[in-house]
Amino acid sequence: MNQMNIISDQTVALPNKAYQARHFINGVSQDSFDGQKSNRISPSHGVVVSQAALGTAVEAEVAIAAARTAFDDGRWSRMSGKERATILNKVADLIEANVEQMALIETLESGKPIAQARGECGGAADLWRYAASLARTSHGDSHNTLGADILAVILKEPIGVVSIITPWNFPFWILSQKLPFALAAGCTCVVKPSEMTPSTTAMLAGFLVEAGLPAGVCNIVLGFGDPVGSLMTTHADVDMVTFTGSTAVGKMITKSAGDTLKKVALELGGKNPQVIFPNCDLEGAADAVTFGIYFNVGQCCNSSSRIIVHEDIADAFVARVVELSRQVAFGNPLNPETQVGAIVTPEHAEKINTYVQAAAEAGAEICLGGASLMVPGLGDQFYQPTVMRDVTPDMAIAREEVFGPVLAVLTFRTLDEAIALTNDATYGLSAGIWCDDVHTCLDFSRRVQAGTVWTNTWMDGFPEVAFGGVKQSGQGREIGSYGFDEFLEVKSLVMRVGRTRAPWVKTA
Repeated sequence: MNQMNIISDQTVALPNKAYQARHFINGVSQDSFDGQKSNRISPSHGVVVSQAALGTAVEAEVAIAAARTAFDDGRWSRMSGKERATILNKVADLIEANVEQMALIETLESGKPIAQARGECGGAADLWRYAASLARTSHGDSHNTLGADILAVILKEPIGVVSIITPWNFPFWILSQKLPFALAAGCTCVVKPSEMTPSTTAMLAGFLVEAGLPAGVCNIVLGFGDPVGSLMTTHADVDMVTFTGSTAVGKMITKSAGDTLKKVALELGGKNPQVIFPNCDLEGAADAVTFGIYFNVGQCCNSSSRIIVHEDIADAFVARVVELSRQVAFGNPLNPETQVGAIVTPEHAEKINTYVQAAAEAGAEICLGGASLMVPGLGDQFYQPTVMRDVTPDMAIAREEVFGPVLAVLTFRTLDEAIALTNDATYGLSAGIWCDDVHTCLDFSRRVQAGTVWTNTWMDGFPEVAFGGVKQSGQGREIGSYGFDEFLEVKSLVMRVGRTRAPWVKTA
């Protein structure tokens, strides 16, 4: 403990009053019909930072109806790509103009460091701008080789009403991986953010109005998964559900959405490895591993929560990661120097600790951390940077998503063994390899079961590059042109030129 870099002071002041988050239905911000609200207590500062309207099935029904009407009457779906792009670009400008307010409330609701919240909210504007570019450049296909009298055209049309359900760990970034792409495609939407981090999504409503989005095109309903989210995934007027969250909830959504055969896109959990070979930039790899496990307090689906290190360098590499971990700035999220903040809830902190203690009892060694972290003036809803070695593949900490600042270390001797360990998981979101031999990197990248593979880097992402997982990490893709296509249906239009069709019925 006394060797860790703990930051207790803050440079950003707490707001004077709690933010009031409201529903946004058919172009109007409103409270719940029954007046109910929920309070969000900051995991880092222990104060009520936001009060959100607590929705019920009533608000969800009205929002879905508004989205259905807005889609069917064509106010958005039949608008030109240029017009849609203009509005999306205006939203991007408004996001950038309000980053500081958004980052402050997101930091207090989630516990993440304010520097990371600023990067998340400000960086999300780039997703909106890229989606705007797709609105103007989307096109279908044509077939002009079917005969002199036939022309076929392949159209891409918006899928319809989309339910968007987002998590608490990256509330605005993940919303922006979905919503602008759905809007760019011409869909109308109903959005439900996590009840723990509703405010930046609620703030977006004002930007949408100011940018000129027609009423009913995007609706926001705040509240719990039951009843709001459950109705959004089962309602007959919803054509598609896109959800980011736990694999367990994703499975439930798939089952419930099956009754109406609506499309489902899921971005779920991960147990993502970085494989470290001796012939690589070991210092760069150690820094990337440290970043990969502690970024966003390890509460990240792309967290590199397990590393697979060659036996020849395991001792030295783990020692270097431990040394770097001691230098990572943990503590007050309202200090821009802080790199790791608070755990989202006390219950989640206890869940993290349960994984760590079970692994220790099973024979894993705690090289660093392994308990809650007390930050002066803020309490103990923080968890120490934790590194565990002598982890075996059968341990829960090596197989299940801990979702915290806990690194599990396994070892290997051959490439085949490293690939087998990588693929020995129910998840398949991302994986990484550190090696100076390009042939090894290519072989690894083609054989591992993951939606994204990074070589000699970790968690580099771009709006142009699709994101998503295989196996129980999800289905479908987000961002990039592939993520945009998720919100489109393909329609074939076959046209006969002239009256050349031979009659089927032979008349006398």
